[in-house]
Amino acid sequence: MQRTGHITRSHHRATFSYPLSLRQSIYSLVLVPILVLIFLFFFISSFSTVSASLQSISLTYVFAALGATLLRLLIAFVLALIFSIPLALLVTHSRLAEHIFLPAFDIIQSVPVLAFFPVVIIFFVHYGLYSGAAIFILFLSMVWNIVFSLVGGFHSIPKDIKEAGIMFNVRGFAYLRKILLPAIVPYLITGSLLAWAQGWNIVIVAEVLHTYLPGGTNASDVFGIGSVLVHASSGGQQQLFLTAIVIMIITIALINLFVWQKLLRYAERFKFE
Repeated sequence: MQRTGHITRSHHRATFSYPLSLRQSIYSLVLVPILVLIFLFFFISSFSTVSASLQSISLTYVFAALGATLLRLLIAFVLALIFSIPLALLVTHSRLAEHIFLPAFDIIQSVPVLAFFPVVIIFFVHYGLYSGAAIFILFLSMVWNIVFSLVGGFHSIPKDIKEAGIMFNVRGFAYLRKILLPAIVPYLITGSLLAWAQGWNIVIVAEVLHTYLPGGTNASDVFGIGSVLVHASSGGQQQLFLTAIVIMIITIALINLFVWQKLLRYAERFKFE
């Protein structure tokens, strides 16, 4: 399919490029974690207080924490997807809607996530929904990456593709399913990748809630790899900290290699060239 139209309007956010060649994938997703592991091995060996082997660390505990974090990230990501598509459609529905909603969304996403903590404390923590508070924070950090990627995707659809749908009387939900959604697949995947990365960046803040609660204690935190890292660091548990961070790095690398790389290659089929 050839692109014959041109983009008349687009959101001015920078596009995201990611290594897709096999050699680049190996360098960025395999060799880097291996080098980190080698560095951490010598780092651990330099401590006389942690000369014992890593068998003294309960790997079951670390993997359980990792599983809890991944589940939390997945729930927040799915919610972000569910909310992002309608919001992007709302913005691109008309020029008037874009002038009204796009600046509003820009302002909201520019507000630091921590500014929403009073809402989290009042609504979630008051009812003991600590995991819900963490998911809410992750959701807020993810959703705008997908929204603005989709806005750019909707604007990039060639005019002749839209006119073809109208000419063949493809309207309503069928127009969304057959025209719009396939056209924005590359932008959806790119935005999802950025959102997932943003979720990892904020996961410690989302799980260590006691820092932001008046009179909060460790009991206010939610169980996850982020809270394990913070508690191990503050408690001087170097082995637990290093084990958790190594496992987290390897997990992120494997997810990128076996999930996001494949999705990015799949998205190439939907690009207008």
